[in-house]
Amino acid sequence: MEFMDVLLKRRSTRKFSGEKITKEELDKVLQAGLLAPSSMNRKPINFMVVERKETLEKLSKVKDHGAELLAGADKAIVVIADTMISDTWCEDSSIALTYLHLAATDLNLASCWVQIHMRKKDGVYAEEVVRDILKLDEHYRIAGIMALGHSDDIPPAHDLRDIDKNKIHFMV
Repeated sequence: MEFMDVLLKRRSTRKFSGEKITKEELDKVLQAGLLAPSSMNRKPINFMVVERKETLEKLSKVKDHGAELLAGADKAIVVIADTMISDTWCEDSSIALTYLHLAATDLNLASCWVQIHMRKKDGVYAEEVVRDILKLDEHYRIAGIMALGHSDDIPPAHDLRDIDKNKIHFMV
């Protein structure tokens, strides 16, 4: 698939079929995440792959809304940043999440980025809840979780005619 086709085809999918992701598919998605650039190449990002249904169910309840889809995913990749390595953890995590998302698209997998940073559940930050579920130290931060699976419900690709070129500004 051409790169622009991947960008156009990338959509967030919230309904999964239950079909299992193969080890080869998961490995390719994770390789893409490991190839993501980071500030000064410090590589503060780690990936925790969650496969257990009871853990996916717990993660689906870590914020007031928007995480429910994790319960139906085959797997989730929690993007964990070590703040002792880099202070640009949020940016580095976001780039890694994007690479995961694009790699899943290239493999015709369904995926959705679940925002965790700055989100709450009953007044408690979702990051704290995720850290507790995964037994992580306080210096680890979580910007998001990538839900992965297969789906027959992937939205249609974007179209270049739909982009808003008014968002482009040239300085003279």
